Amino acid sequence: MQKNINNMLEIGTIVGPRGLKGEVKVLSSTDFPERFEVSEEHWMRDPSQSSIQLVKLINSRYVANKNIYVVRLQGIETRDQAEILRNHKLLVTNNSIPKLGKEEYHMSQLVNLKAYHIKTKKLIGIVTDIFTTGHDLLEIKLNNLPLQESDKEQKILIPFVYEIVPVVDLKNKRIEINPPKGLLELSTVK
Repeated sequence: MQKNINNMLEIGTIVGPRGLKGEVKVLSSTDFPERFEVSEEHWMRDPSQSSIQLVKLINSRYVANKNIYVVRLQGIETRDQAEILRNHKLLVTNNSIPKLGKEEYHMSQLVNLKAYHIKTKKLIGIVTDIFTTGHDLLEIKLNNLPLQESDKEQKILIPFVYEIVPVVDLKNKRIEINPPKGLLELSTVK
């Protein structure tokens, strides 16, 4: 069964097998942990492909202080089967996500948004990932900036705080940033 991946939100990444009976460890990326607490259908995406497949979560348990769930998926019975799923993403459909208030966002909604400078309106790049630390960081792949010291793509990490990212426009698939002086010249992720 095919689903449009644009109508999906990521809730976690399978980081490896757990034990010998097919359980997997999932690093949660959702603010709604109850998604792992009920036996229901989810979707799974192989990181090397754009297609997704239906998968049923049978049960799970939370690993305290690690943001990890140990999950049993229907049809996965051995460690080898679980190992194959490493780095696969677990997804849910947009219509199954809880409604948020104004100025609230599901972190996965920010990936692939174009990032513009709030003052110059020039395209800076595209959001490629989100990292959760003391506060969230947006990874932005830089667009058309001169490469320094390497011909690899350059990425920067932008703190996802109102003072630096005052505009999030999901409808138009863009954010606007007000970077502190020197931030765009840093290429901290290569």
